[in-house]
Amino acid sequence: MSKKVVHSVADALDGMADGARIMVGGFGLCGNAEALIAGVLDAGVRDLTIISNNSGNLGKGLATWLRAGIVSRVICTYIGNNEDLHRLMADGSVDVQVNPQGTFVERIRAAGAGIGGFYTPTGVGTVVAEGKETREIDGRTYLLEKPLHADFAFVRAAKADPFGNLRFWRTARNFSPLMATAAKITIAEVDELVELGGIDPDDVHLPGIFVRRILHVPEHENPFEYRTVRPRS
Repeated sequence: MSKKVVHSVADALDGMADGARIMVGGFGLCGNAEALIAGVLDAGVRDLTIISNNSGNLGKGLATWLRAGIVSRVICTYIGNNEDLHRLMADGSVDVQVNPQGTFVERIRAAGAGIGGFYTPTGVGTVVAEGKETREIDGRTYLLEKPLHADFAFVRAAKADPFGNLRFWRTARNFSPLMATAAKITIAEVDELVELGGIDPDDVHLPGIFVRRILHVPEHENPFEYRTVRPRS
């Protein structure tokens, strides 16, 4: 078995310390690395920076970190109905930086690609532009946005092989492939672990070169945030 495959959450989180910057894939509660998120609470680390779309919801997912008081900063794109984040932002307990979603993604991609920054028109003339360098290009104003790096990235995949080649489940892929390129250590929590060659090369969504550790977790809660059904006629 590959040395990348670890056999406990504690081993997967080895080296995590106070002040870590952690990217977490998933959109709300969809695509969450549930075991790794729970393991951070057990690890006792604090003063964390979360880089994630909306940092959990309904007291689940990353909202458990917010409720535990171990987060000092959140870099996200959306707060929505995350009452824990609303409360902590309002009372000043957590510093929250909200990015336009496209800018958020491109900042992560830039970090993974080794790009020192990029210019975008998104946010010009709004609070997003405060304190940022601007430049006129072909008669249009652009903001300079800098890359987003992290110490760790947590991604949840449907399938992995021992090298770390990953296949995600539909929209649960979301930010995860880019986050995996932008962190020093990417940990993949996977539903199914197959032998080398068990994933067709054309089906690999993220090459294993970007994955440092693999944790096989076959059972997940996979909670729904809001279940919407068609009313009976």
